[in-house]
Amino acid sequence: MVSNMVSNTDPAINPEFSGLVIEERYNPFRTCIQGLSNEPITVRALLKSADALLKDEPGYLGLGDFSLAVIVERLATNRPRVCIIQGSPDHPAHMFDHDHMLRAAARIWQNGGVPFTFGIPVICDGTAQSNIGQSYSLASRNQTAAAVNINFEGHSYHAAYVLSGCDKSPTGILSGLAAADRARREPERGTAPAWAVFVPAHVLPGGVIPRETRAKLQAIQDGARAIGDAQLADDIEENCRYILQCSSDEAFLGHLNRAVEHALVTRAEADAILNELAAATCGEKGGICAFNGTGNSSRTLVSALGFVPQGDELLTDEPETVQVFKGVDALFRLLNKPEYAVCSILQRNYANAIRVHNATGSSSNLMLHMPAVMRHAGFDVTVFDYERVRNSHPVPDIFAHSLTEGRDTFVLAQQCKEGLNAGMESIYKVLSDLGVPMDLDAPTVASKTWGERIAGLKYAVSPRLAQERSVIRTSPIRAISGTDIMRGNFFSSCELKVAGMETALYEHFRNRVFLVRYYENEYVCNHELQSTTLVKTLCETMELPPDLLARLREVNGGDASDTMEQMVVKGTIGFAFVIAGQGPKAFGMPEMFAPSAYLRHQGVLERTSFLMTDGRYSGVTKGACVGHVVPEAFEGGGIGTLETGDLLWLRLKEKRIDLLDRAAFLAGEMTVAKGGFAEERAELVAERHARMLKRRHQIAACNWLDHVTTAEKGVVPESVDQRAVLAWR
Repeated sequence: MVSNMVSNTDPAINPEFSGLVIEERYNPFRTCIQGLSNEPITVRALLKSADALLKDEPGYLGLGDFSLAVIVERLATNRPRVCIIQGSPDHPAHMFDHDHMLRAAARIWQNGGVPFTFGIPVICDGTAQSNIGQSYSLASRNQTAAAVNINFEGHSYHAAYVLSGCDKSPTGILSGLAAADRARREPERGTAPAWAVFVPAHVLPGGVIPRETRAKLQAIQDGARAIGDAQLADDIEENCRYILQCSSDEAFLGHLNRAVEHALVTRAEADAILNELAAATCGEKGGICAFNGTGNSSRTLVSALGFVPQGDELLTDEPETVQVFKGVDALFRLLNKPEYAVCSILQRNYANAIRVHNATGSSSNLMLHMPAVMRHAGFDVTVFDYERVRNSHPVPDIFAHSLTEGRDTFVLAQQCKEGLNAGMESIYKVLSDLGVPMDLDAPTVASKTWGERIAGLKYAVSPRLAQERSVIRTSPIRAISGTDIMRGNFFSSCELKVAGMETALYEHFRNRVFLVRYYENEYVCNHELQSTTLVKTLCETMELPPDLLARLREVNGGDASDTMEQMVVKGTIGFAFVIAGQGPKAFGMPEMFAPSAYLRHQGVLERTSFLMTDGRYSGVTKGACVGHVVPEAFEGGGIGTLETGDLLWLRLKEKRIDLLDRAAFLAGEMTVAKGGFAEERAELVAERHARMLKRRHQIAACNWLDHVTTAEKGVVPESVDQRAVLAWR
């Protein structure tokens, strides 16, 4: 242990941590003098800015002596070196990180530590949606992990205070810190483990459609009904019920494209409406959007894993100084306690996080990020571990999140602020009360177990809050929840977000045969799904023989007198809209939000058809959407051998999607095809692969996801995968 040489008579120093030094054999600021020469000026500049920000705040005690000599002394005597990790201000969740960071720096110094800060780029998935940016999004998570790890290890920080934002950033940061913690556990290092707390960005409330803009949309609705397209009018009406978010603006784009096709508005008029909607969407305080997408799902994940200090989970505005100080104090109470190090907390809370993910209907993107974090921590975890935990005990849906009924994440945060729920603690209590096997002895950064944290909760949700208004429910909404791992005869695994399907839709899809409509990329699919004549187009181009139509009526139900169009309208014919060539190695695994949104607003087809892709989906996606197909088409996966007209047999109870033998099906048998079509369609597959190779050149080579695992292991670098050998249970 390095001895404490620092005198702490200064009244600005918090006495709780006055004698704290990090217990480890190795101090790089003694062994290598260069850091002791270089870093103090960065600390002093940081503290000067923090002092200038806080000097006029009531109750602020100042920072005492933060001269270069004192900074050097703290570094030399191995006082806690804490980095504050912030995001880039071109992301709405990180617009005001700077002041938050300065408040944290001040408290780190007052606690006897040495504060540092660094920032990372954070790609906004909304901004990157439906353009080449989505091919960089997943890569950014891996690069964030590497960048955080490089800075954390390169400058020998002991702990991190993380300003946790949106999309892939929180899990990227957690992965980088977990990798550092795992490496530090090698005995030869002689270093202490890594500790961290995460403070999620506040929630951004949804916008409101301006009255004048709503009148323009109503005029389009009236025009659509007048020409016989009631579906377009209904779609616009439905979308107007949502709080205004970037995701609902994307849906409006699809509606207005159809209106332009009908000549109900000009392109210029449609664009003007979109501009008006965009200007009214986001409040100037920034934050994480209020829908339960990947941003809030990541908030839920780091909270469920125990990394968020009490009171920091659901903020409605930037935290005040007193709240920031509490979070920093919570971090300091963990130091020198290995049981609260990053990998230790991860290991104990991972099964808990899986069950919370199910109960809250969180983003299917987390099915990639959860195993990725664990593999960075050295644990041999795949999506099949998620499946085993999920299948070991049913987890009900207890999260009544809604963007149309006043129960979005901002409302959840308001309810928490008013003391009507306790955020993650309420979720743990509800699940525990319902008999779900939560590990209540697992540690959290509150220096308490979950059992200790919920022991004082008389109610999970206050009786003052009517259940119909509460986002967190004490009684299950329904038995089904979460995400299912699906298997099939032409792929290893894929995922279906059950939480995104209404119960009636889930029941409709239990046991049906679907016709494949194949697309080589998202953009072709988007164009077709936005068409106002999609049903007619499908009927005219599919060329289905009478015996196949008769057999579909026999299996899926329908009248013998029905025309093909009537069969589509009634759901006798349902389509599997297959988008291949979107996997990690093919095109960076972009989100298929746009096609899922456009399918949702195709009336009949929304209720009867599903999407399937080797890409992934936005966390806000609803409906029957199957993603993360492994192996991907680029690596010879069976999804890349399919053709329009193939038959897929979907059985939700068995969690299977199988390619049927067409001849056997026509003969009255439900026989899965053996071996698929890889051999007989080898020439077609080769042609498709050549186009995928050419298409990936649209992405800068430095962001190709070449040497990575499949989605089953979280799309992590091969080197990370090789080190993930530990059993986490």
